[in-house]
Amino acid sequence: MLKAINITKSYQGKLALRIVSFEVAKGEIFCLLGQNGAGKTTTINIFLGFIKMDNGQAFIGDKEVGVDDTNHLTAYIPETVQLYGNLTGAENLDFFSRLAGFKYTTSELENFLTKTGLQSDAQHKRLSSYSKGMRQKVGIAVALAKNAEVIFMDEPTSGLDPKATSEFTKICKELAQMGKVIFMATHDIFNAVELATTIGIMKEGSLVQQLNANEIDAGQLNQLYLETI
Repeated sequence: MLKAINITKSYQGKLALRIVSFEVAKGEIFCLLGQNGAGKTTTINIFLGFIKMDNGQAFIGDKEVGVDDTNHLTAYIPETVQLYGNLTGAENLDFFSRLAGFKYTTSELENFLTKTGLQSDAQHKRLSSYSKGMRQKVGIAVALAKNAEVIFMDEPTSGLDPKATSEFTKICKELAQMGKVIFMATHDIFNAVELATTIGIMKEGSLVQQLNANEIDAGQLNQLYLETI
């Protein structure tokens, strides 16, 4: 569902991505680890069409990024979810769903929010009163409402308390069971082991490791990560 073929990207002569290749199938969660500046966010931004690669190809399903329209296939949840604080959770979901070409009834909007674990008594409160974890749930509801096949996430567990992280992990696993692809840049080694099907490690723009998450524990991954970077 997601494929990178020899992607290269430079900024003002400085190499940001160096011949990066990988594949992610439906229902998989790919967690990408690496230091700041390793190329994680650049990889996501290329797939989202925010920036153009210098060389290589990127595919979402059978659509080529930069050639075909892939916006309808993707959703993006950044470290800080950008929503409107003066609108309620349901109103934000309604607004962003309409931008994507979908119109839902109030009960349908509430159903999407409930699926993400957002309490019913919070769905019609203003976003300005929401915690980060609650905002993320609205962002995930937007991804569900627009029927995105691939959900990109950038440092989604940063700043979350253990309970919110656990809830987030549960939601991501449920999305994967629905056949969604989750591609996540993260520094959270322990959550990556808990969540991912595949773990990648980036260093200086190169994808230097691709690991089956079932074959490594958090201690082993932490040691490998430190040795790699």
